[in-house]
Amino acid sequence: MSQSEPTHQVVRNDEGQYSVWPTEHEPPRGWRVEGFSGSRDDCLAHVEQVWTDLRPVSLRERMGPS
Repeated sequence: MSQSEPTHQVVRNDEGQYSVWPTEHEPPRGWRVEGFSGSRDDCLAHVEQVWTDLRPVSLRERMGPS
């Protein structure tokens, strides 16, 4: 794999939780690719930008608006 090829991808589950997963592997069951890929550090930086409410969706729904 060359330096310019993405090595990781951002994945998300139904609870709105994010993770970083190697591009050469399918995400685990219950996780889907979000469309952002790059180096591990780039993916982690993206997750930090988009995952602003760390509460699972089910908890946010029970608690109402923050």
